Amino acid sequence: MAASYNGIPLPSSGTKITYDGKLVIPDNPIIPFIEGDGTGRDIWKASVRVFDAAVEIAYGGKRRVAWYEVFAGEKAMDRFKTWLPDDTVAAFRELRIGIKGPLTTPVGGGIRSLNVALRQILDLYACVRPVKYYAGIPSPVKHPERMDIMIYRENTEDVYAGIEWKEGTAQAKELIDFINTKLLAGTNKRIREDSGIGIKPISITATKRLVRMAIQYALDNHRKSVTLVHKGNIQKFTEGAFREWGYETATQEFRDQVITERESWIVDNLDKNPGLSVEDNAKMAEPGLEFAPQDFRDTLYKEVKGVLDSIYGTHGHGVWKSKLMVNDRIADSIFQQIVTRPDEYAVLATPNLNGDYISDAAAAQVGGLGIAPGANIGDGFAVFEATHGTAPKYADKDMINPGSVILSGVMLLDFIGWKEAAKLIEQSLEKTILQKFVTYDFERQTAGATKVGTSEFATRIIGNM
Repeated sequence: MAASYNGIPLPSSGTKITYDGKLVIPDNPIIPFIEGDGTGRDIWKASVRVFDAAVEIAYGGKRRVAWYEVFAGEKAMDRFKTWLPDDTVAAFRELRIGIKGPLTTPVGGGIRSLNVALRQILDLYACVRPVKYYAGIPSPVKHPERMDIMIYRENTEDVYAGIEWKEGTAQAKELIDFINTKLLAGTNKRIREDSGIGIKPISITATKRLVRMAIQYALDNHRKSVTLVHKGNIQKFTEGAFREWGYETATQEFRDQVITERESWIVDNLDKNPGLSVEDNAKMAEPGLEFAPQDFRDTLYKEVKGVLDSIYGTHGHGVWKSKLMVNDRIADSIFQQIVTRPDEYAVLATPNLNGDYISDAAAAQVGGLGIAPGANIGDGFAVFEATHGTAPKYADKDMINPGSVILSGVMLLDFIGWKEAAKLIEQSLEKTILQKFVTYDFERQTAGATKVGTSEFATRIIGNM
C-alpha cells in the first residue's frame, strides 16, 4: 500500500480495510472521502460531524473512522489539472470503501460523468438505493410510510455502456447498412438511414451477479421478496433475458431458500388439494390452458411435474411461505404499483435504465433526492454517495439539506457492520425532523417548522443522540 495519495500521507491513526472473500474491518478503518463540488463542501462538513458523534457514542471510543480526503471534480482540477486523478482511483481501490459528495459533470468533453468513471474503473456493478420514509418528512402521497424498498440497479451495461454513434457519421451509416442488408434481410424491418444508433448489451454475467447480490441482501436482512423488474414483453432478448437469468440465479444458487411466484402457485395448489392431478394443477396455474395448443399444454404439464418432483418435498405443506419469494414485474407496471401498493415490494433488482427511473420516482414519494442515499458496490469495493447534484447557486451558504450524504453514511456504517452507529443516526435524524427543525426545502412544506442551516441541522441530530 502506498504511504500517500495525491501527495497527502495516509492517517497514522488508521488501519486499512482488507478483503479475503469478505471484508475485514478494523476498529479504526481508513475511509477515503471526496468532499464534492458546489454544496458538497457544506454537506460534508455537517455530515462527518454526525458520523463521528454516532461512532463515539455507540462504541464509547473503542471505534473510530480515520477519514482521508481524496480529490475529484473541481477541487481536483484546481489542484492537479485533471477531473479524476489516478491517485484518487488508486486510493479507492486500495482502501476499498469510500464516500463522496455530489460531483460536477465536466462540460465540453473529457469524462462524461465522474460518477460513471469511478463505477466503471472499480467495477462497482450494483447501484444500491434504499427508499424508506422517515416520519415527519413532507411527502406528496397519502401513505409514504408504506414505502420501504431496496433497489439493486445493474450499473455497468444496458444503454449506459455508452456504445453509440451519432446520426450521419461513417460508423452509424456502416452499422445501419450492415443491419439492414445482413441481419434484417428478408424481414419487413428496417432502420431509417437518418438514425443515431445505440447498443443495449445485457449479459448473463452482469445480470447474475447483480441478482445474486440482491437475493443475498434479502436473505441476510429478512426481506420477504425480490422482484425482477424488466421490459421483457417487448425487449425479449435483453430485458426478457434479464428476467430469465435472474430466475436461474435464484433457483440454481439459492434453491433451498427461495421459491418463485409461479412455483408457489403450483405448490399451494397441491397443498390445498393433495389429490390434484398435474393436468388440473396446470390449468389452475395457467387459466385458459384448455384452449391452448397441445404442445403448449404438454410443456406446461412438464413444468408443473418438474416443480413438484424437485421441490414439493422441501417446500410443500406450507413450508414455501417461509421462503424468500422471487417474482417479476413489467417495468411500466411497477411504476404505478410502487405508488398504489408499495408495501407489497421489498427488494427490486433491475437493469440499468429501469433502475435509474424507478429509484428517483420512488425517492420522490419519501422526500426527494435531497434525502435519498445511494451506494455503488462491487466485489470487495463500495463507494457511498449523495444522489443529488451540486446545486452551485447554494454553495457555501450553509442552507442545503445534508440528508442524502448523512444517510449514505448510514449505509456505509451498516455495510461495515457498525449497525449500532447507523441506527443511532437514523433515529436521531428522524427525531430532529419530527421536532420540526429542518432545512429550507422541508421547512417550506411543513406547517410550524423552524428553518435551520446545514450545520445547525447536524448539530441538532447530534444533540438528539
